[in-house]
Amino acid sequence: MDLNTITSPSFIKDLTHEELLTLSEDIRSFLIEKLSITGGHIGPNLGVVELTVSLHRIFNSPDDKFIWDVGHQAYVHKILTGRANQFDTLRQFKGLCGFPKRIESEHDVWETGHSSTSLSAAMGMAAARDIKKDKNHIIPIIGDGALTGGMALEALNHIGHEKTDMIVILNDNEMSIAPNVGALHTVLGKLRTAGKYNKAKDELEYLLKKIPAVGGKLAATAERVKDSLKYLLVSGVFFEELGFTYLGPIDGHNYEDLQENLLYAKKMKGPVLVHVITKKGKGYRPAEEDKIGTWHGTGPYKMETGAFVKSSTTAPSWSGLVAETVRKLAREDERIVAITPAMPVGSKLEGFASEFPGRFYDVGIAEQHATTMAAGLATQEMKPFLAIYSTFLQRAYDQVLHDICRQNLNVFIGIDRSGLVGADGETHQGVFDISFLRHLPNMVIMMPKDENEGQHMVKTAIDYNDGPIALRYPRGNGIGVPMDADLKAIPIGSWEVLKEGTDAAILTFGTTIPMAMEAAARLSLEGIQVEVINARFIKPLDERMLHQLVERDLPLFTVEEAILQGGFGSSILEFIQDHEYTGVSVSRMGIPDQFIEHGNVDELLNEIHLNSDELVTRIQNKMNKIGKAGTHVL
Repeated sequence: MDLNTITSPSFIKDLTHEELLTLSEDIRSFLIEKLSITGGHIGPNLGVVELTVSLHRIFNSPDDKFIWDVGHQAYVHKILTGRANQFDTLRQFKGLCGFPKRIESEHDVWETGHSSTSLSAAMGMAAARDIKKDKNHIIPIIGDGALTGGMALEALNHIGHEKTDMIVILNDNEMSIAPNVGALHTVLGKLRTAGKYNKAKDELEYLLKKIPAVGGKLAATAERVKDSLKYLLVSGVFFEELGFTYLGPIDGHNYEDLQENLLYAKKMKGPVLVHVITKKGKGYRPAEEDKIGTWHGTGPYKMETGAFVKSSTTAPSWSGLVAETVRKLAREDERIVAITPAMPVGSKLEGFASEFPGRFYDVGIAEQHATTMAAGLATQEMKPFLAIYSTFLQRAYDQVLHDICRQNLNVFIGIDRSGLVGADGETHQGVFDISFLRHLPNMVIMMPKDENEGQHMVKTAIDYNDGPIALRYPRGNGIGVPMDADLKAIPIGSWEVLKEGTDAAILTFGTTIPMAMEAAARLSLEGIQVEVINARFIKPLDERMLHQLVERDLPLFTVEEAILQGGFGSSILEFIQDHEYTGVSVSRMGIPDQFIEHGNVDELLNEIHLNSDELVTRIQNKMNKIGKAGTHVL
């Protein structure tokens, strides 16, 4: 069928079994074609086609609430709720969001880009329903990887305790982004191989009812037999012990099984967990055969072969550069241990894991645990490297503060995807880490201007033994500079002058240095000489250089691809106030007080006026005010 004509999921209720199969094929073909152009989370969505269709067939969205954990598997839901005609704009500037978005549709009742939130949100919605005495169903859909998150386990515990009416769909594809790890993964493995537990239990209960009640002794024995069945069939019975009725495991690609069990769950009281087994990437062989998470989320690819459309750059990826430099240093330093919360592929740690399996830990989606584990390692004279995306480090703020900084432990935090990340949008933009780390005592924060300085900063972090140190680095590739053969540590808190000037000074670091250099070059043609400083240590500041700049009476312009409130520019204002300087002009450029949505990074920067044009205009205006305008204007 033409998916672009869908306006509501209600049509699904009238389809025959054969028509449902055809719809599944049409959706998979549509996704494979559209995502080959835009990129996106293809693996998760190909795996949930039948599940999503069945949910919309059995329940009535938006009265019944579907809460997608992480949200990157909601493309099928978007198609069925009337947004197929927007998929040409998926994850593009001003286009369709790659995650659920409440302003897009009444069927998107919860927004998320981080894992393990759905059960807590569902508990809140269920509590509101019960207070208002409504009768609708609350259906969170959570993956087996997200279930390892501590927040999800906290919610399971509460839901079971309250005996809340709720249908939890456990979408079990044995992977999150990378293959899952942990004891819970083993429990689910036992459940997958245990057969249909609930059906066997029902059959035994039926037989027990046929036995005449001959005194209390026989009845008690019968109950013990029934109760012990779960231990016979399913080792541990994790979910039932938490208070859930467990249904499954169910073939997530079999419409009859799905509908039968969803209807059964719909009639039950209390919390129900429906365990659905799906195949990530189903229907597209390259994605089906992926064992390490390459097809979880991709850029554009050639639909016929599955070959990725690669960038023309030959510069190393930032993640790869940092991970491989840590690996290089680990050959000489046995203290170095690498930790990742479920991102060994994204953080490019496969090489480290292969070479040093005894010093590598993928802890699953458990950022808080990863952070405090790093702290524990540091107390024993190890040198832990915690590789974590900026947006995920937010989830471990208290652990950084309480367990690392407060104890002044030598933990090296590699903050990957710092700055704007583009297509994943507001849930993934790494723009808050400076503000939430800068005020923590003992913390050192640095960001390199290029990949050569980046490898030296890795060396700096490994050699540093006076407390925690964080290295910010962006998504994507370096700029292709020559690389030094020998690594050297950079003095902590030292800045460098990239271009000398006499009229003003730009203080910046990392990805915004090219912007500053371009602005300075343009202004030079007008006779305005601007100094450009690589403020590579965001904390501590190079106070010696700052004092010199203030004494030279230079207007200061700070530029950062990070939130302005509490950021680097704010630290310059604090420095001026703390030293009681007066009459110092400081202009700050950065991310304004808003969430930045999805789109190409350059488009986003232009949208918020964080570009060289704005910087040139600000400096020109300042020069005009103080009577230092250039000799000519082009």
